[in-house]
Amino acid sequence: MGAMDTQPHILVVDDDREIRDLLARFLAKHGLRVTTAKDGVEMERALSDWAIDLVVLDLMMPGEDGLSLTRRLRGQGMTVPIIMLTAMGEDTDRIVGLEIGADDYMPKPFNPRELLARIKAVLRRAHSPAPRPTQAGTGNRFSFHNWVLDVTTRDLTSPDGVVLTLSAGEFDLLQAFVEHPRRVLSRDQLLDFARGRQAIPFDRSIDIQVSRLRRKLDDDAKDPQLIKTVRGGGYLFTPAVERS
Repeated sequence: MGAMDTQPHILVVDDDREIRDLLARFLAKHGLRVTTAKDGVEMERALSDWAIDLVVLDLMMPGEDGLSLTRRLRGQGMTVPIIMLTAMGEDTDRIVGLEIGADDYMPKPFNPRELLARIKAVLRRAHSPAPRPTQAGTGNRFSFHNWVLDVTTRDLTSPDGVVLTLSAGEFDLLQAFVEHPRRVLSRDQLLDFARGRQAIPFDRSIDIQVSRLRRKLDDDAKDPQLIKTVRGGGYLFTPAVERS
């Protein structure tokens, strides 16, 4: 296998040719393969033609925008990590993007070195070995409230036997919860357990991931039973967890 085959393959989707070319040159200089696309049509063609490891996706584009494209990809079950590029001040769109499945965001204008750091962090989370040693038990399947999380296959199976798709961030957070049940965890602790300090934490990241997890676990947002918010403390994963 040649060196080119082992390089992570990044897809940059932006209608601004100058930004596409700048990122392509910069990321290639730092050991990444890069394909560019100017819109959703070219993005889908690239995803079909290549094994893409991560998508850098502009939010504001003519035609179908980044939010719509992210929603469609996640609706199709595609779990490729997405870093969304947003203009300064687009807080609402940024939060919506994270809620519908983006893994991180970068506000424009941005420093390419910071984007590179975020790309590496997201790729580490997406491809890191799933099992992690804990004090209790040695198995890789966690059962709670009739749900089953398999950290080897990264599958979450519902009480009805349906396998749900989790983003890298959602999986890491749920694994942190099931490995530390019935314990109040602060946001900083969750960042350490779920992502590690190599990742660059961003505003409201944990809150947004918790919100997404609650919806997938059918945990009532108004009166959550599985993941409770502890005012001034963080979050508490309430179910008993069995490891096998």
